[in-house]
Amino acid sequence: MASDDIAQLAAALSKTHVGDVELSFKGLGLKLDNAEAAGELVGKIEQYQGLRALRLEGNTVGVEAAEAIAKALESKDQLQRCYWSDMFTGRLRSEIPTALMSLSGALMSAGARLTELDLSDNAFGPDGVKAIEQLLKSPSCHTLRELRLNNCGMGIGGGKILAEALIESHKKSTSLGSPLRLKVFIAGRNRLENEGASALAKAFQLMGSLEEIHMPQNGINYAGVTALASAIRQNPELQVLNFNDNSFTKRGTLAMAQALRHLRNVQVINFGDCLVRSEGAIALAAVLREGLPILKELNLSFGEITGGAALVVAQAVMDKPQMEKVNLNGTVADHGAPLLARRLLHSEDEGEPDDEEDEDCENGDSDECYETDECEDIGEENGITGGGSPEKPENQVWKDTCITKTILQKQSKMRWPLFYIFTVICTC
Repeated sequence: MASDDIAQLAAALSKTHVGDVELSFKGLGLKLDNAEAAGELVGKIEQYQGLRALRLEGNTVGVEAAEAIAKALESKDQLQRCYWSDMFTGRLRSEIPTALMSLSGALMSAGARLTELDLSDNAFGPDGVKAIEQLLKSPSCHTLRELRLNNCGMGIGGGKILAEALIESHKKSTSLGSPLRLKVFIAGRNRLENEGASALAKAFQLMGSLEEIHMPQNGINYAGVTALASAIRQNPELQVLNFNDNSFTKRGTLAMAQALRHLRNVQVINFGDCLVRSEGAIALAAVLREGLPILKELNLSFGEITGGAALVVAQAVMDKPQMEKVNLNGTVADHGAPLLARRLLHSEDEGEPDDEEDEDCENGDSDECYETDECEDIGEENGITGGGSPEKPENQVWKDTCITKTILQKQSKMRWPLFYIFTVICTC
């Protein structure tokens, strides 16, 4: 290694953060091609007594360097948390599985008992999942609580391998008297599609311990969503559901709504960009009205929901004491959309419209001009009446253009502290 490279590496390593139980090389941009390049990093790992967490994010590790690091880890039996996202930038896809196998083998040899494993943003594909398969099945992962595999390009094949590994891990750990109780599962942007999602749903259903599921942007449609809905019913401690940018459509949304009836601890629902559509939104509104008592955030944006259906949803969440954010952005304009806006920005000083409002109505621009019974009918069919509008917040922002109407209600002296965001797309 050239002297300039050694000096650069030494300077980077001087920024290494050493905590009480954590050794961090996060974001140093180290290019570790071989054992020599990784020498100083390896030395720090070897010298660290009682290592519980190791951060290698934001570096690039080659096969030989991974083998050197693995050798240092073989003595770290107290290691619990591996933050190893984004650590193969610029590496050949064929190199990554080999490197992962070395690191996985070291963890198993050491007898480590992991609670967190983060391999996000490593484009290792199905072969990379195979490389960690034995680790996931081993006692080293029987204690796993958080598994993060976001943006790894697993595909359907990788999803199936992962699911089988989790199922096997649960069976083995159960036979030893301490079943796998995974709490957080993150696997967004992996092209899992229906087959991968359905395979993982079986693992979720078996574990029954999940508190957070994040699977956005996976090309899952109603078949996969239905399988996932069946699985979440068996996970009563679920708090966060993020399936953003998949295609629920009506059938998938109805299945998910039915599953949500069995859950009491959900705090965040992100079904944005999921094509829940109006019928699905109304089904979710019925669940919101009857259950989900501690819900804090709801995202149904850009789901091809009409204004009338959005009104039903908005009214259904009004009595949620812990609600902080509702996102109905991208609501499709219909006669219910202006009524939705008027209801949510209901003014305390009701009365006759002023001259400006009269002029707007003559031009067809006022909310009152579009009011019909359509939204009332939708609401009444689902047990929601028009009364009980929230008080007008003190700091209210209302911006009106011919193309969009955007409402922001900031937390203030309201009956329920709610931050609404939605845009009604209209053509004038």
